[in-house]
Amino acid sequence: MFHAVVHLDHHHAQVLHFDAHQVHAARIEPHHRRPHGHDEQAEHALFEAVCQAVQDTAEVLVTGSHPVIGQFKHYVETHRPQLAPRIADYRPAAELSQGQMLAMARQFFTAYDRMAGVPTPT
Repeated sequence: MFHAVVHLDHHHAQVLHFDAHQVHAARIEPHHRRPHGHDEQAEHALFEAVCQAVQDTAEVLVTGSHPVIGQFKHYVETHRPQLAPRIADYRPAAELSQGQMLAMARQFFTAYDRMAGVPTPT
């Protein structure tokens, strides 16, 4: 798939890989999570799993709360710098349904690709 949109929070991620005709959805959760409080190890495991999920995707849009996307951006730049150029943008957003995520991502990538002079694959 050419595009992906990721919605992150501190507990899980929703990943949609899509093209003009199909969508593949995945929910990613860390294997071990403390019941209360911040668990940096679980968060890093979540971030690594998200990186694995989108590593072969040409363009990725990352959404979520401002703090968590900032932490994810830092994680990518520090631990997975080869992925950084493929992340098209980090956009704060409240949790959305899959349909809302897909609509937002399609609209974003249509404009993003148009500005880059790249036709969006159909």
